[in-house]
Amino acid sequence: MAHKRIRPFNTKDTYPEQKLDNDLCQAVVARGTMIFLRGQCPQNLDDFKDIGSHDPVEQTHKVMQNIQQLLEECGGKMEHLVKVVVYITDVRHREAVYRTMGEYIKGVHPVSTGLVVQALARPSWLVEIDGTAVIPDEV
Repeated sequence: MAHKRIRPFNTKDTYPEQKLDNDLCQAVVARGTMIFLRGQCPQNLDDFKDIGSHDPVEQTHKVMQNIQQLLEECGGKMEHLVKVVVYITDVRHREAVYRTMGEYIKGVHPVSTGLVVQALARPSWLVEIDGTAVIPDEV
């Protein structure tokens, strides 16, 4: 692992009533170059066009693909993620959003905060995720 993860866990253990499988942790100790990502929404990075889907799974895939692309453009990797903040507009989408996000953070164990909000910048958006990553110093 790129950073020291304190008390790693999986959401299938902490939320057994939900069909989740996210590798998270309670805290991350990291040293290196910090990357702060703007909240990513289901739109293209190059032309800012909405993907045109009202499906929370498809929207989350696009959001996580954007996060991965931006981290790579900064010289980082998904394993450098230390924190994500997930904003959803409907609590009923929580499991779908977190299951999909979990595909991208398997084995990473970032800390995570989730919020249900009234709305995002566009009425069609169901999910927005921002992230913080740290590229480790050379050892």
